[in-house]
Amino acid sequence: MMNEQQYQECINACMECANTCDYCASSCLNEANVSDLRNCIRLDLECAAICRTAAEVMSLNGKFSEQLCAVCAEVCNACAEECQRHAEMGMEHCRECAEMCRKCATVCEEMAHHTVK
Repeated sequence: MMNEQQYQECINACMECANTCDYCASSCLNEANVSDLRNCIRLDLECAAICRTAAEVMSLNGKFSEQLCAVCAEVCNACAEECQRHAEMGMEHCRECAEMCRKCATVCEEMAHHTVK
């Protein structure tokens, strides 16, 4: 059984990740090579949406929190991988996003491995 503090830590990580992904997507749209960043932008937006959904369900003490956190971790890891590719080309917003996505994925994986009643 998860306690309120563990939920809150995961909710905070998810919301911070969602905001970072939104910022990354918006920043990608300002890059000269936007067409090369389509997959990054798409993953940023999808990751942000799933992070917000996971946070909302956890705040309701929802019975599907564990499953949503598992999906959230998977999407965050995929987003981190994509952003890391662009970070290696010097895009700071992608580096920050990859870092935040990895942090969120770790917290969500911990949540996903607990049984919530």
